[in-house]
Amino acid sequence: MRINRFIASAGVCSRRDADKLIQEGRVCVNGAPARTGMVVGSGDLVTVDGRPLEPRPPESRVVLAFHKPKGVTSTSDPARRDNIISYINYPRRIFTIGRLDRDTRGLILLTDDGRLAHRVMHSSFGHEKEYVVTVDHKINEDFLQAMRSGVRILDQTTLPCTAWKTGEREFHLVLRQGLNRQIRRMCQALGFQVTDLIRIRIMHITLGTLAEGSFRELTHKEIGQLLQSVADKDGRSQNTVKC
Repeated sequence: MRINRFIASAGVCSRRDADKLIQEGRVCVNGAPARTGMVVGSGDLVTVDGRPLEPRPPESRVVLAFHKPKGVTSTSDPARRDNIISYINYPRRIFTIGRLDRDTRGLILLTDDGRLAHRVMHSSFGHEKEYVVTVDHKINEDFLQAMRSGVRILDQTTLPCTAWKTGEREFHLVLRQGLNRQIRRMCQALGFQVTDLIRIRIMHITLGTLAEGSFRELTHKEIGQLLQSVADKDGRSQNTVKC
């Protein structure tokens, strides 16, 4: 689709006015200034004055909330018999938004929208993810404070986070980053082993009563809120365009 038509389909302005926006340098495609007449596809991120365009209405997207059991891998590789796509067996082509370790259970999102997946996953957006963590021995305030302040793993210190105790060996943790096996590594660095780990929330979407191994489609309202969340995080001043 030509870019002026793409902009018009998003309801910004007419095609003619879209060409003017492009000539004024107010339109970017995947971070680079747009050119008049260029063609964009479904995988391209188009912004006007720094704001991402979403020409498709929320009801045309598919976003699933899945309660991943242990033993299911967050991959679409058909060579893996335990891959998440085969497990769900959804009739449309979908892929995961982020991942969960094979031994971690809980909430994971899947979609058919690549641009949405990118903005939810990208660490610069700092979206909250909440976990319930169980460890092998009793926890105390010193342990929780160390988790909150940041722990040295993978040659870096983790970002500050929120943690609170809910049982002798159980606590909740809210992260805004997603390093490889981050929670398990943080606990191990402090002398604890994780015995159970479940993700219960991604931004405003919660696991709730969704049964393990089951999925549900997000409502139009939930998808709209998700789009608004990532648009707000990605938004820039109308007066300053930075591609």
